[in-house]
Amino acid sequence: MNQSTSKLWLYGIVALVLISIFSFISMRNQLITLQESTDESWAQVQNQLQRRYDLVPNLVNSVKGYAKQEQTVFKSIADARAKLAGGGTVSAKVAASNQMESAISRLLVVVENYPTLKSDQTFIRLMDELSGTENRVAVERRRFNENVREFNTTIRKFPYSAVSSSMGLKKMDYFKNTPESEKAPTVSF
Repeated sequence: MNQSTSKLWLYGIVALVLISIFSFISMRNQLITLQESTDESWAQVQNQLQRRYDLVPNLVNSVKGYAKQEQTVFKSIADARAKLAGGGTVSAKVAASNQMESAISRLLVVVENYPTLKSDQTFIRLMDELSGTENRVAVERRRFNENVREFNTTIRKFPYSAVSSSMGLKKMDYFKNTPESEKAPTVSF
């Protein structure tokens, strides 16, 4: 090989190495962006769960005066609130959130049995707030699951799979309902 051919091969190899390095950096940055986006959407889910957590005691106190005999419903709400506050992992918070939803559903069934309560202005305002909060929670869950889907899909595709495994990235869990949250609540007197 002559000297100009050797230089051409050297330039080609250097260009290939540089392209590979820049591709790796670009993919790594994209994966970090996806991970941060997913973390941010989880923070928004937690934000809405906290809003619910703060609102529910006011609703419960409004109902308590009318429905003193419904102590089991109030206890289940208090238990769910405690679990939500103490949940450290995404799975623990999801389970606590689902328990809270179930307890709120039972509370709403109790409310149906107290027509005077349903006409109280404080109660109506709290119910509107709770309804809005539940909608916000649903929207943020959906956004979180969309971000998880995008993240999980990207880290499994080649060549991102090689980059993501070198970064130690793992598939994230979706926010799922529990089987109990799909059952209609029953309240008996």
